[in-house]
Amino acid sequence: MNMKSKAFRSAFPHTLPVMAGYLFLGMGFGILLESNGYSFIWAFFMSIFIYAGSMQYVAIDLLASGASLISTAIMTLMIQVRHLFYGLSIIDKYKDTGKKKLLLIHELTDETYSLVATTPVPDGVDKGWFYLFISMLDHVYWIIGCTFGALFGSLVNFNTKGVDFVMTALFIVIFTDQWLNSKNHIPAITGVICSVICLLLFGPDRFIIPAMLSILTILTLLRKPLEEHMEREDQKGDDSHA
Repeated sequence: MNMKSKAFRSAFPHTLPVMAGYLFLGMGFGILLESNGYSFIWAFFMSIFIYAGSMQYVAIDLLASGASLISTAIMTLMIQVRHLFYGLSIIDKYKDTGKKKLLLIHELTDETYSLVATTPVPDGVDKGWFYLFISMLDHVYWIIGCTFGALFGSLVNFNTKGVDFVMTALFIVIFTDQWLNSKNHIPAITGVICSVICLLLFGPDRFIIPAMLSILTILTLLRKPLEEHMEREDQKGDDSHA
């Protein structure tokens, strides 16, 4: 088995929860987009080049309202600024990935970040190809979901009320899966507490950036103790299987 095949086989099973979420989430986007008068071609190309679930949903309203380029740019920055913090936290993981790094940057989403940040690279598997296949598989699921949703919406009359709730549902599923499969819940608890506090202090329209900053600061300060804790837990696991 060559290097790429081995990396693909290792990456694919980890992406299955994202596949389930992205197909339905993408379909919701495609249906809403088509209901606003835009064909599946729009859904296809938006899913390739924008590739941002929350921003694509917002883009439907921006297109419908004829928003200016400046307004669109500001809105995009506000919604997607969290990716800055994602990138900072996985710089080490994307080191030495060569030309793949440019694709990895474009392919980074909330769910892909969650997989990259928490999934160890299997022994004997190339790191760059492993992360790239996780990222690209997730993107393919999103493209299929968006395009099929728009096609489905053009053929069937569909009540779109509440469709965008699928984004919240996907987040809950991903969070629950990570909680159940993680030995250390401190990062998750930190994220929840910081988000709730910032939500109460700054309100629903302004809490994301302060929450991300506070989470990044706290986890940076706790990075060494958390890594040492994980090493001790891994050592205990190895000893118990010896």
